Amino acid sequence: MAPTLPANSKLDGIKGMTPALQGRLAKLGIVNVQGLLLHLPLRYLDETRITPIRELRAGEQAQVQGEIVHAEVQYRPRKALICRLRDDTGQLVLRFLHFYPSQVASLKEGKHIRAFGEVRGGFFGWEMVHPQCKQAEEDAPVADALTPLYPTTAGLSQATLRKWISWALQQADTAEILPPATYQALGLPAFADSLRQLHHPEPGVDLASIESRDHLAWRRLAFDELLAQQLSMLKHHARRRHQGAPALAQSKSLVTALLRSLPFALTQAQQHVAVEISRDLQQSHPMQRLLQGDVGSGKTIVAAMAALQAIENGWQAAIMAPTEILAEQHYQKMQGWLAPLGIQVAWLSGSQGKKERREMMAAVEKGEAQLVIGTHALFQDQVVFKRLALAIVDEQHRFGVQQRLSLRQKGVQPHQLMMSATPIPRTLSMSYFADLDVSVIDELPPGRTPIVTRLVSDARRDEVLERVQQACMEGRQAYWVCPLIEESEALQLQTVTDTYESLRETFPQLRVGLVHGRMKPVEKQAVMAAFSAGETQLLVATTVIEVGVDVPNASLMVIEHAERMGLAQLHQLRGRVGRGAAKSSCILLYQDGKLSETARARLRIIYESSDGFAIAQADLALRGPGEFMGVRQSGLPMLKIADLERDQDLLESARDIAAKLLEQVPQAAEAHLARWLGHAEELVKV
Repeated sequence: MAPTLPANSKLDGIKGMTPALQGRLAKLGIVNVQGLLLHLPLRYLDETRITPIRELRAGEQAQVQGEIVHAEVQYRPRKALICRLRDDTGQLVLRFLHFYPSQVASLKEGKHIRAFGEVRGGFFGWEMVHPQCKQAEEDAPVADALTPLYPTTAGLSQATLRKWISWALQQADTAEILPPATYQALGLPAFADSLRQLHHPEPGVDLASIESRDHLAWRRLAFDELLAQQLSMLKHHARRRHQGAPALAQSKSLVTALLRSLPFALTQAQQHVAVEISRDLQQSHPMQRLLQGDVGSGKTIVAAMAALQAIENGWQAAIMAPTEILAEQHYQKMQGWLAPLGIQVAWLSGSQGKKERREMMAAVEKGEAQLVIGTHALFQDQVVFKRLALAIVDEQHRFGVQQRLSLRQKGVQPHQLMMSATPIPRTLSMSYFADLDVSVIDELPPGRTPIVTRLVSDARRDEVLERVQQACMEGRQAYWVCPLIEESEALQLQTVTDTYESLRETFPQLRVGLVHGRMKPVEKQAVMAAFSAGETQLLVATTVIEVGVDVPNASLMVIEHAERMGLAQLHQLRGRVGRGAAKSSCILLYQDGKLSETARARLRIIYESSDGFAIAQADLALRGPGEFMGVRQSGLPMLKIADLERDQDLLESARDIAAKLLEQVPQAAEAHLARWLGHAEELVKV
């Protein structure tokens, strides 16, 4: 009788599947039968043949069989269990540095065993260290397929995993769901065959191809996973277009008045994306648009124009930023632009005094505050909007999916504009952001000067200090960025406070400021205001200045321990200079001799490129999509099998095929989603 168990069946109620076992499997992300099927091996053991001891070669992995002719626990030079295994062709030493009494008992003289391990030369000839051993009579049959080794967790043995995965392969429904033509054009094998080849490869298979994930069986599963992701994104995109949202007519007066008041003209790129956003806001379904633009490209003024379109139609708009400094910058900028137009701008933060906060919240609830700006404080239940039509989320990748959703739910179905200065590589936008409309500001405003980036060893610190003094004495300003606030013996990094005191002593003639995340908001604002006004010449700071700080006169940045920062962070920090007409530089100070290969790669990339998209692509390759976009804890299912870099051709094919499947065979498309995403589909980015 053919197996009929659906692949997305839960593990509850299955005979032998104890709660403890379910808990351990859940730690590996296995919560249903499909999870067992797709828990794929890391590598394989070839236990399909016995190698005579005489034919062993150093560095090879091999399985040998014979009789234990000697076994003893030695105590010098260190405690070890030493066994001598003999077959008809020679002898082999088995060495165990860590062992249990049960192992000593199972490896006594006279026992017949099989041992699998890596062969190496020892003082007494060939030996294996910590081989896998099992009892075996001379005529016991060998395995008929390679033995898989799976990723596991504490308390979950390879034997248990193999047992349950083999059970799933026998019981689960692995029949094809989609039309055969879906896979024929790509030359991909059947689903069941692919699973069988990966879990139990036959002897003689191209093992290198399987372990490097280049094998066709891997490609079939990677394509299915990408296809499910694309189908899910298309469904969410279509679902959004059937939801109602305020249709906001194009602004007739406020946007025009704003543009007339500005001391600069919009770039062509800014004008283009502003038109795209305005058209979206005029629709009766919610906009969900991602506005990308490199550091300093002018996203904020585009956001202000979108907010004015909502306000002119009698609705409210909200801007949410990840840090108080960035939110404060937005507030100051918006207040300067919009207050002369008669717009009331409210400011909400977690550090506000009770009275001020109560007044602001009352203005928001009554609708008197037409634009509301804040940090995550905007999420709180007590913040009630009267008529929220547009939610703008800056540096969107810093907020989890649920946080963004909670702000959108403040309105009936508000439009949403997400902004990011971390450009999203094409492969990511095709996958995790496929349900979004994307606008790109791909040109910088005139007057911006290229930033010269220099890599300097900490041994040349004195030269850097001279450079800082020279810049400040010429009337420019400088940043000195440190990565930690408190001393950490493990990392041995200078603290920002120590650096501040040291620089004050070094430069008694300069006015030096200090800002870090643990200062009170009022103190931070005062320090930033003094720096913006040119009263402070050198600002010592942590990475709180990473986003939102705009001081055109600052032309030099020094970043301490740059090797410990991520690419996106380095690029963002570097973008704090070069915002005026003066020639600007960014000096990356690193500790020579302590650079990992990844740190070297990061510094080389940031040194060689100022293109945010190129840097983002390199960052994706170094960190992977989950870390890159900060979505690992956001509720967004990550790809388990496919790799966006390696499988870009499959991603493009999946994108093209997904729309056709939803249109032509919607039931099959739904079945494919159920198999691959199951209960997790609702967690996909809304």
